[in-house]
Amino acid sequence: MEKTFYSNGKLLISGEYAVLDGAKALALPTKFGQYLTVSSGENHEINWTSFDSDKSIWFQEIISFAEIINYKKTENQTAKETLNEILHEAFLLNPKVLNSSDGFTVTTQLSFPKFWGLGTSSTLINNIAQWLEIDAFRLLKNSFGGSGYDIACAQNDTAILYQIIEGKPEVEAVNFNPIFSDHLYFVYLNQKQSSKSAIAAYYKKQNDLNVVLPEINKITIEITEATALEKFQYLLQKHENIMSEVLEMPTVKEALFNDFNGTIKSLGAWGGDFVLVVSSENPIPYFKTKGFETVLPYKEMIL
Repeated sequence: MEKTFYSNGKLLISGEYAVLDGAKALALPTKFGQYLTVSSGENHEINWTSFDSDKSIWFQEIISFAEIINYKKTENQTAKETLNEILHEAFLLNPKVLNSSDGFTVTTQLSFPKFWGLGTSSTLINNIAQWLEIDAFRLLKNSFGGSGYDIACAQNDTAILYQIIEGKPEVEAVNFNPIFSDHLYFVYLNQKQSSKSAIAAYYKKQNDLNVVLPEINKITIEITEATALEKFQYLLQKHENIMSEVLEMPTVKEALFNDFNGTIKSLGAWGGDFVLVVSSENPIPYFKTKGFETVLPYKEMIL
């Protein structure tokens, strides 16, 4: 019997990096996500095929149950080894699925280009967790690691406030529908950023978080409540300035777009993936002249 699961992509509007240390973050699920379809197979194997948004196959492997059960982590992981690790940790959380099956045929289908950084891994982990009826947050923690906000977005169809309290995720649905959304855009910076390496860099450079976290928490709440475009821009810029000091890095506007008339905020890992752009005028021509072709208005991106 065939079953299909779906998970939303994600964008982190506030609290990047600091969410790992308990900061309150605002995260938005996207209209883009990933499907996972499972049907019966044979030979105690999983015949796995992954499709990108253009229907091209970007990953195809046959993985035996024995490989999953006996998986040992290696230094330089291939795509197959990464998937094997996730499936191994999932097996440990629920062994009965493999133990009671002859095999599976699995396909995954992204509705966004996988290099966009909207959650290729988090949507996969959440889909696997749905399929195997396990806790997606535990599966993330045991495999990839990270704050888990992306898992929360995968599971929710509305904006969320996300915070780790005493090691556990706290998710609060919020009504975030800015009346100035026509002035908000998402621009892809033409390079996929590694969350793992960005997090490692953050821990090397972070300053006194006792000062930073309350500031980020306050900004996050004020962002959700902002009704004026100017106040929203002020809050985003304040957030950028704080994180610029913590990371000892220039803001993305300073580094790439210092002549832009508007506000630009990094989302997630600095230096890659998408940025949020706030502009009173249509900024698409500006970014296209700079070589950045992927510019999505807010209403095309966010659920």
